[in-house]
Amino acid sequence: MNNFTPPPKNCFLCPRLFQHLQNLRQNRPTSWKNQPVDAFGDINSPLLIVGLAPGEKGANRTGRPFTGDIAGKWLYSVLYENGFSNVAEATNIFDELNPNLTLQNCRITNAVRCVPPQNKPTNEEILTCNKFLQDEINAMSNLKIIVVLGQIAHKAVCKALDLKISQYKFAHAAEYVLPIKNIKANENIILLCSYHCSGYNQATKRLSYEDFWHIFCKAKKYI
Repeated sequence: MNNFTPPPKNCFLCPRLFQHLQNLRQNRPTSWKNQPVDAFGDINSPLLIVGLAPGEKGANRTGRPFTGDIAGKWLYSVLYENGFSNVAEATNIFDELNPNLTLQNCRITNAVRCVPPQNKPTNEEILTCNKFLQDEINAMSNLKIIVVLGQIAHKAVCKALDLKISQYKFAHAAEYVLPIKNIKANENIILLCSYHCSGYNQATKRLSYEDFWHIFCKAKKYI
């Protein structure tokens, strides 16, 4: 199994994102994390969920993926209902209501580890951060299924795994058996696609809670 090293807390590989975090540190409360957000969950998990990037008032504030924003409300709820989390809500990493939040057989990460302005990383920033995603996936020796949330996460995973996007097109509920095997079980890894559970997709009803829930119900069957 390969070792995985996350980005340093003061990562400067992407100048625009580095400056954006510097600005946030000056303008936002000191209790905010304002730094690259590490993945959450055991590296030995069979399920990896890949999102876009930390939300400014969510993971960038709390320091934990999908914690403290509207996207996280749906994600942690469906994880709990499908047995991947012991708590149905993640509002703050220090929240007294869920101080013992743990994931079960599941790990959450992002294509880009630093919050981008207007939640829109550039292609160069996605490529620069991709080496961390690639190393993380390679370190997951028990990995059986990857769930990508949105097209940016999908493209990042395809890049990390050296897959041709033309052969693995993104669509909600699209499912692919990858030509890559689980290190320990010697089984082909599954790629499962979902629209991102963003506030925009929720409000426009592009993604319904039921359809999002079924993605993780399906993921559970592979574990």
